[in-house]
Amino acid sequence: MSKEFVKEITTRDEDFAQWYTDIVLKAELCDYSSVKGCMVLRPTGYALWENIQKIVDERLKKTEHENVMMPMLIPEHLLLKEAEHVEGFAPEVAWVTHGGNNELQERLAIRPTSEVMFAEHFKNVIHSYRDLPKLYNQWVSVVRWEKNTRPFLRTTEFFWQEGHTCHNGYEDADREAREILEMYKDVCENILAIPVVRGVKTESERFAGAVHTYTNETLMYDGKALQITTSHHLGQNFSEAFDITFLNKEGKKEAVHQTSWAITTRSIGGMIMVHGDDRGLVMPPRIAPTQIMIVPIAQHKDGVLDKAFDLKEQLSADFKVKVDDSDKQPGWKFNDCEMKGIPVRIEIGPRDIENNEVVVVRRDTLEKVTMTLDESLNDNIAALMDEIHDNMFEQAKKRADDKTLETEDKDEFAAHIKEGGFAISPWCGEESCEEKIKENTMATSRCMSFENLDKDMSDKKCICCGGQAKHLVHWARAY
Repeated sequence: MSKEFVKEITTRDEDFAQWYTDIVLKAELCDYSSVKGCMVLRPTGYALWENIQKIVDERLKKTEHENVMMPMLIPEHLLLKEAEHVEGFAPEVAWVTHGGNNELQERLAIRPTSEVMFAEHFKNVIHSYRDLPKLYNQWVSVVRWEKNTRPFLRTTEFFWQEGHTCHNGYEDADREAREILEMYKDVCENILAIPVVRGVKTESERFAGAVHTYTNETLMYDGKALQITTSHHLGQNFSEAFDITFLNKEGKKEAVHQTSWAITTRSIGGMIMVHGDDRGLVMPPRIAPTQIMIVPIAQHKDGVLDKAFDLKEQLSADFKVKVDDSDKQPGWKFNDCEMKGIPVRIEIGPRDIENNEVVVVRRDTLEKVTMTLDESLNDNIAALMDEIHDNMFEQAKKRADDKTLETEDKDEFAAHIKEGGFAISPWCGEESCEEKIKENTMATSRCMSFENLDKDMSDKKCICCGGQAKHLVHWARAY
């Protein structure tokens, strides 16, 4: 990358944390704000989130989920109703204590999550089995007073979608939680090109107040794990605390079973860390706000800009397209495209026009191909976009597979965790062993993957204590 046109970024292998910061700032995804841990989402960063919103919202509406909006302020007495829940969030809650110059009689929490507000509402609108299921979703921001923050990955305020549902029975609620996890998996893999491991959290890692937390876990380039989406089966913990009951078909009173689930702006951070390279951002084509950048060569010459904009009009029928007609040199424009991760760059100049062709450059491999300027171009670009997505997914999967090791040897386990990646190892089920592993290696249990849940563990010994193992667990250091 030319220093003359685009400032250098730190290489991934030199300092991954600094590389990430360089990317989010220089690719103009976000900026820092005057409040620690809060970020300004710039147009490209917000457009990425809008695209995720659109995709997820369409899928939720197809399954008859309805959008609502809960207040952002939660009275303290409501937050205290579910003891395990408030204990899990207490250190992160931001409190409003004054209205103007007057001290409030009761503190108000700025929502860290909205289970209690939904519970209070559900209590008032659910009376009969005919009112179920109740499938709600909202698009909001939440505040959690994090100590260590990083743009997109962990911020004091972040944007998310949070779904909250009520069901007649355990099985219906569990099916909902698992189906939502599958939807998230599809978004991660078929939109963001991020391979995930699906599983269930251990008791110590599950959401505060949940019966089960289902999770999609993924590995970043540096070998650390990221919990990219979660879906919680809440059972009757909140419904019993808030008296959310209904009359069943037999006329008997029952508490509903609930779920909650979310995808957040953290998914953008995951996309950056999985796909970015030392030239900058690499955006999967199905999520990119700009899929094609047309760069005119010798644009001052007659007909070049006109042809570039004609090409934009043709391609815009199927893609999100821009023309860089700024007065900067082509080399600067090429580097800027690469820094910002635009999936496809099309170069067109006088010679290309004369030959009725264009040069097409893909961001993931930087390979160049020549394509004919005719009605087949849109189809050829569409095929290339699919090829780019598939390659990005396969490259990410190969890296994750290469960094995944199944082992029952303590020393091998510790060495692999230190190097970075998933270690799949047996665990006895005791929280004390989980804590000891964390103390000794800084690894946490990421999940018990669905594919390993039914494995015979009769001959397996816990990686920590050597006792009889009950579960195969994915362990890793994590963001």
